[in-house]
Order: sequence, then structure tokens, then C-alpha cells
Amino acid sequence: MLNDPLFIVAAIASLVVLVILMLGIGSFAKGGEFNRKHANRIMRWRLGAQFVAVVLIVSFAYLRSQGGN
Repeated sequence: MLNDPLFIVAAIASLVVLVILMLGIGSFAKGGEFNRKHANRIMRWRLGAQFVAVVLIVSFAYLRSQGGN
């Protein structure tokens, strides 16, 4: 599985989602001007990255179920 480039890309995309989520949670917890100014932008970035990650994971699962290595 680690030799499959699609798996590696999907794992990296999942980690990107995690980083964006942690940034959003951190800014929300801290509050202040940064949160007021950037909260919606961070949420949009997370949703976009999450969409890409889900598409990659589903593609990987589909291709593996079809017999692809």
C-alpha cells in the first residue's frame, strides 16, 4: 500500500486537512482579531481540502476494489 502513489497523496491530503483543522481550532480558542478576520477563510480552506481528501480516499478504495495494485 505504501508503494501506491494515490495512497500517499491521499494521506498527505488528510494531513493537510488535519493541519488546517488545528489552525482553525487554535484561532477559535484564542479568539481575538485574527479569529474574527480569518475564521471563515480557514473554514473554507478546510472544506476544500477535506473535499479533495475524500475524493482521493474514495478513488483509492474504488481502484483497490477493482483489482488495482
